[in-house]
Amino acid sequence: MFCIFAAKQLFDMDLHLLIDNLTNPALLFFGLGLLASYVRSDLEIPRNSSKFISLYLLLAIGFKGGQELAHSNFNNEIIYALIAGIVLALLVPLYTFFVLRLKFTVENSGAIAAAYGSVSAVTFVTAVSFLEMKQITFGGHMVAVMALMEAPSIIIGVLLMRLYSNGKHSSSDLFKIVKHAVTNGSVLLILGSLIIGFIASEEQAEGIKPFTTDIFKGFLAVFLLDMGITSGKKIGVLLRKGWFALLFAIVIPIINGTLVSIVSGLFLSDSGDRFLLTILAASASYIAVPAAMRIAAPKANPSLYLPMALAITFPFNITIGMPYYMCLIQAF
Repeated sequence: MFCIFAAKQLFDMDLHLLIDNLTNPALLFFGLGLLASYVRSDLEIPRNSSKFISLYLLLAIGFKGGQELAHSNFNNEIIYALIAGIVLALLVPLYTFFVLRLKFTVENSGAIAAAYGSVSAVTFVTAVSFLEMKQITFGGHMVAVMALMEAPSIIIGVLLMRLYSNGKHSSSDLFKIVKHAVTNGSVLLILGSLIIGFIASEEQAEGIKPFTTDIFKGFLAVFLLDMGITSGKKIGVLLRKGWFALLFAIVIPIINGTLVSIVSGLFLSDSGDRFLLTILAASASYIAVPAAMRIAAPKANPSLYLPMALAITFPFNITIGMPYYMCLIQAF
C-alpha cells in the first residue's frame, strides 16, 4: 500500500514539474520555432544574430559560474563533480560506439559516439534557467565541469575511428583534432568567462549585472526560437534514416541521465549540482562535435549525427527529460 502511495506521489510530482516546464516561455518559443518550420513560414533569426546570442549565453553563464565559484568553499564535492564529468566524457563514447556499430559505419559510429559523450552548452543553459525558475541553488563549479567534458569525448571518438578503421591517420592529423577540440570557441569562451567571473570582485560584477543576468532569459527565449526553427528543418532528414537512429537519440540519453541522477547521490549532496551533472550526461553536442568532425571524419554523415543531437535529444531533454531527472533526484 505504501509503495502505491509513493508511486502516486512520484507521478504527481513528475506531472507537476512537466507542466511547469512546458509552460516556461522560453520552451514555448522553442515550440513556436517548430511550428514555424512545420508550416514553412519565412520566420528566421539572422545567422549572425544567432551566433552572437549563443556567444552571449556562454559568456553570461560562464561569468555567473565564476562568481558563484569565487564564493564557494572548495571541498571534496567539487573534486568529485569534476572527476565524474571527465569519467562520463570518456565512458559514454566508449560504450555507445559499440552500440552504434550494430547499424552504422566506423566513421558514423565514432562521430555520433563523440556527440553523445560530449555536452550541449545550450541544454546546460536551459537547465540552469530551469533551476532558477524552481529556486534551486547549484555550484558555480558545474560550469567548469561542462567545459571539461567537451573535449575528451571528441578525442575518444577519433581514437576509436582510428583503431577500427582501415584507413591511416597521421599523428599530425590527430594533433590538429586534439588542438581543435581543446581550443574550440565554445570551450575557450566558457572557461575564459569562468576565470574572469572568478577574478572579478562582487562590486565589479554588479556593474555588468544588467548584461549578464537581467536580459539572460530574454536572449535564451530568442535562441530557443531559433533552435526550434532549425530542429524542425532537420528532423525530416533523421526520420528518413530509420528507427535505429531515432531510438538511439532518445534511449541513450534516458539511460545516461537515469543512471547519473541516481548514482550521483552517492558523492554529491546538492540537488542542483546533481541535476546539472545529469543533464550533461544526457545531452549531446551539436556545435563543437560537428565542427570537429569536419576535420576528423569527413566520411561521417552530418545529416545523421547533427539532427540526432539537435532535433531529437535536445527537445526531449528540455521538455520531458528535465522534470523526469529532477523527479528521480528528489526521489533518491
